[in-house]
Amino acid sequence: MEPAQPADRVPTDATPPDGQPPVSSAAGEPAAAGPSGPAPLVDAGEPALVEPVEGAARGGASSHPAVSGDQPAPPARKEKGRSERSPRDMALSLLILLVPIVLLLAFYRGFLGGDAPATVDPAPAVAEARSANAFPVSEPQGLGSDWRTVNARYRAEPGGATLRIGYLTPEGRGAQLVQSNVPPEKLLPTELKGGQAQGPADLPGGTWQRWTARDNEQAFVLLEPNRTVIVVGDAGEQELRQLARSLR
Repeated sequence: MEPAQPADRVPTDATPPDGQPPVSSAAGEPAAAGPSGPAPLVDAGEPALVEPVEGAARGGASSHPAVSGDQPAPPARKEKGRSERSPRDMALSLLILLVPIVLLLAFYRGFLGGDAPATVDPAPAVAEARSANAFPVSEPQGLGSDWRTVNARYRAEPGGATLRIGYLTPEGRGAQLVQSNVPPEKLLPTELKGGQAQGPADLPGGTWQRWTARDNEQAFVLLEPNRTVIVVGDAGEQELRQLARSLR
């Protein structure tokens, strides 16, 4: 026979029936362990609060402020690069580059004569032709300083000798004075490139003929027994006439 127990003693076996929640022990005492381990501790008389799990626990982004992935990352700071310059910025940059170039060109042209063609002294070539005494040599006289001599050469060949003097006219065109004792039938096709006589020209010093010439050029030709004189170029007719009239 078992000894009698106090009436207020809680039975040690607090296992609930099947399907029922465990009964918590009295305040200050631990709950009795069930068959599968100790029961969780809860406050007497209050249900356990379980915070719902959201976000990452359910496969999505967590809404809890402590989770680093909750807040969207701030947009990356964009720096203004070359490709994002406005047309005004590009125009200003180009202007800054062009200003010194324009100043250098102005100095080169205005003070150093950058656009002026190189000029030569025709006197040595004229003196050589006269000393050769192959034909009478004429020289332009009275042309202004705006007529620039750009080349001068005397050349003797088995078929004859030729003196050439090239000019840049006041209008910036080309003109050439040719004096030679090469036979006209050979000289004219070479110098005028298939040009044709157009009739007499009213010029002093002999019987001049007006001829067409290569490209857009024109010519005045003076035929003499031992010399042929040709004034040819793309200069205007008045400038070519001025050169022909200046021969002395």
